[in-house]
Amino acid sequence: MSSRDNPADVRALPPLPDAGPQDPASPRIVVISASVGAGHDGAASELTRRLESDGFRVERHDFLDLLPARLGQLLSWGYHRLLTWAPAGYQRIYAATEHGARPGPLARALFRSAERRTLRAITPDTRAVVSTYPGASQVLGALRLRGRLAVPAITYLTDFSVHALWVAPGVDTHLAAHPIPAGQARAQGAAGTVVTGPLAGTRFAPATTAERNAARARFGLPLGTPLALLVAGSWGVGPVEQVAAEIRDSGVAVPVVVCGRNHALAGRLHKAGVEHVYGWVEDMPALMSAADVLVQNAGGLTSLEAFAAGLPVASYRCIPGHGQTNAAALQEAGLATWIREPANLAPVLTDLLHGPLGHQQRTRGLELFRQSDGPAQTVAAAAGGNGASSQVAAGRRRLRAATRRPARLGLPVATAAMATTVALGIGAPLAKAYGDSPVHLATLAHFIEGVRR
Repeated sequence: MSSRDNPADVRALPPLPDAGPQDPASPRIVVISASVGAGHDGAASELTRRLESDGFRVERHDFLDLLPARLGQLLSWGYHRLLTWAPAGYQRIYAATEHGARPGPLARALFRSAERRTLRAITPDTRAVVSTYPGASQVLGALRLRGRLAVPAITYLTDFSVHALWVAPGVDTHLAAHPIPAGQARAQGAAGTVVTGPLAGTRFAPATTAERNAARARFGLPLGTPLALLVAGSWGVGPVEQVAAEIRDSGVAVPVVVCGRNHALAGRLHKAGVEHVYGWVEDMPALMSAADVLVQNAGGLTSLEAFAAGLPVASYRCIPGHGQTNAAALQEAGLATWIREPANLAPVLTDLLHGPLGHQQRTRGLELFRQSDGPAQTVAAAAGGNGASSQVAAGRRRLRAATRRPARLGLPVATAAMATTVALGIGAPLAKAYGDSPVHLATLAHFIEGVRR
C-alpha cells in the first residue's frame, strides 16, 4: 500500500512557512546530505529550515550526485542490498570497520572522485559547509587538510553511535545530539566536538488528549487502545512482519506499522491481517501524536522525533551494524530500552506504556531539546553570520572551547564505501571481514556476482 492509497497519508497539516525569498547579500552556507534512507536528508532539511529562518542562504546538495558515473546510485543500491540480502555480512563489515580501520585504495579513490564536484558546489561566497552524511565528511575533511577548502567544515552526527567513518580528519567541528555520541566521536579522534542537542521538526511535540484523539480519528485508529507505532526506516528493512505479529499477540498494544517506501512489505502485512499499515507518511508528527509508544530497529532520526513528541521508545530486533550500536547507545543514555529477548517484549512495553520506565524515558527524551544552543546556532557561529546575536555568541564560545582539542589523524574505512567495494567487485577487504573459510568466500563471491548483475 503506497501513501496515495491511504488518505491519512496525504492529508498533512499545512507546512510551516518558509523563510521566503533569500537576500543575495545574506551569508551562504552549503549543506551536503545523502538520499541513503531518509535520516540524513531529514536532519539536513531541519537544519536548513533553522538556518534560513536565522537569515542565511542555504544550498543543499546530495552527496550521491557529487559522485561521478552514477557511482552514487550504485552506492545506495549496494548498501540497501547488504541490509536486505546479506544482513549478517553487513554486520561483519560494520564490526570490522567500526573503530579506525585504515582505508584501501578503492575507498580513497571513491572519496577523491567526489572532490571536483564538491568544490564546484562551494562557491566563493560560502561561509561554511555542513555534512550530515559520513562520506561527504570524508571528502570535506580531505579537502581541508590539503588546503583546497578555505571555509569551516562541520559534521552533524545523525547517528547516536559513531562509526569511524563519521570522524574525518580535517573536519573542524563535529556536532552531537548527546554526550554519549560526542564521547564516542572524541574517542575516534574527532576535532571540535560540541553537544548541541538533536535536530527534529518543531511540530514534533507532546500531544494533548484532544490532539491525540483527533489524530486517531484522522488516521482511522481506535480511541481507547494503547498503540505501538512500529517503524523501520524509509526502506522498511528488518523483520517487520515478525515484530508486528509479536506486538499484536502480546495483547499489550495494537501495532501501527509504517513501511516507508517498501510497498511489498505493506502488502504482506495486510495479507497477514495487520489492520493498521501505512506506506510513506507525510505527516509523521500527527501519527506520533496518535501513538503511545514507538518501537524501532535502527535508532535514527525517527527516534529523536519520538523523543521530541514525548513518546517512550523501545529498540527491538534491531538491524545489524548501526541499528544495534545505536540501540546500545540509546540504552546507555537512558533514552530507549533495548529489548533483546522476545520474552521481554510484553513486560517492557507494559512498563513503557503504564509504568515508571515510560515516565523516566519521556522526561529524558524531552530534556534533550532543552539545550541552550542548537546545531543551527553553532553552525552560525562557525560561519560568522547574522543569526540571533546572543545564541551565536554562546555558540562561538563553545566552538572555541571545543576546537582546542587536538584531532588524531587516521582515515577510517566506511560501511558505505565497503558497499561500493562490493558493487565494483573488489572483494579483498570483505574477505578479511568474513574470514577465509570456503563457505564464507563462496557466499561473498555469490553476493558480488549478484551486485554485478
